[in-house]
Amino acid sequence: MAGAVDFDLYRPAEEHELLRDSVRALAEAKIAPHAADVDERARFPQEALDALVGNDLHAVHVPEAFGGAGADALATVIVIEEVARVCASASLIPAVNKLGSLPLMLSGSPELQERYLTPLAAGRAMFSYCLSEPDAGSDAGGMKTRAVRDGDDYVLNGVKRWITNAGVSDYYTVMAVTDPEKRTRGGISAFVVEKDDAGVSFGAPEKKLGIKGSPTREVYLDNVRVPADRMIGAEGTGFATAMRTLDHTRITIAAQALGIAQGALDYAQGYVRERKQFGKPVGDFQGVQFMLADMAMKLAAARQLTYAAAARSQREDADLTFYGAAAKCFASDAAMEITTDAVQLLGGYGFTRDYPVERMMRDAKITQIYEGTNQIQRIVMARNLP
Repeated sequence: MAGAVDFDLYRPAEEHELLRDSVRALAEAKIAPHAADVDERARFPQEALDALVGNDLHAVHVPEAFGGAGADALATVIVIEEVARVCASASLIPAVNKLGSLPLMLSGSPELQERYLTPLAAGRAMFSYCLSEPDAGSDAGGMKTRAVRDGDDYVLNGVKRWITNAGVSDYYTVMAVTDPEKRTRGGISAFVVEKDDAGVSFGAPEKKLGIKGSPTREVYLDNVRVPADRMIGAEGTGFATAMRTLDHTRITIAAQALGIAQGALDYAQGYVRERKQFGKPVGDFQGVQFMLADMAMKLAAARQLTYAAAARSQREDADLTFYGAAAKCFASDAAMEITTDAVQLLGGYGFTRDYPVERMMRDAKITQIYEGTNQIQRIVMARNLP
């Protein structure tokens, strides 16, 4: 047989399964009891943050050199997956902490990494990522936020939109135009902006379909003066850093989708065993069994693709761009289908807020949209066919 196949690539190691068990137990005990209230009141899941920080699970990706757990990409996926299984809003704490801080890990100076990754690892701060703007969503290169050099500083002006955990996070990785002529070809730079910097303010929380416990707000930059040493990497490298970041973090969105779908499947399975119609459990009917089989099949396929992508992220393989986009796209599409079927299996009860599957269906929808819509993911895949 030509070429060796690493079958362990698709099988988590024992320590990964132990991690899953511990995160699941924590999530069920400390996060799940508050999930419905978090959604109903659209409030930040503080109980989840406290539980994650208390168990060093809020930013497991941070290297040990900065006080973090130094978890590999698959371990990070498992943490996000297991938290999302009970509360999608809470899963955005570890996911967005990685999204916001990964540019520093990829391109930041050692001094910048030490300054910002250390408090993140210690649970004293959270990180958000500011790429999108009112007129620059899928076309991220169309951003208008400007950063103008002024002595030893840069002065930032602009508006960032759809920023997850805005107002709660202490630090923000902000992409801004430093050379309007070059744009994506060397004209965009990345900076760390602090919540308390003069000129930083936030819009009202968006009123969303799902993930209501994770605040999504605009970030306003009004003559925000940032020291030049807070630039991430060299001037003009910001867009490349942003795209490299997404190659890795789209896998965390796939992980979130896996968790939401698993939670819906688990609940639906339990329900159809107990619910009786025509004198027997609903789960005894072949039509229901086929639905469950399809749901489980889609979830298993999505998980294998996501874990394979995580392995590529860890190694920084050349085909990571394709696999990151594929995992995000496939897993989120599967999550939408699985959660919709879960609602169907519960019938009228599934359509009420007394049961969690309608929340899971609403939460699943965003995984098809953020960090690049699934239409954009298909463009990315087509341009990077392995």
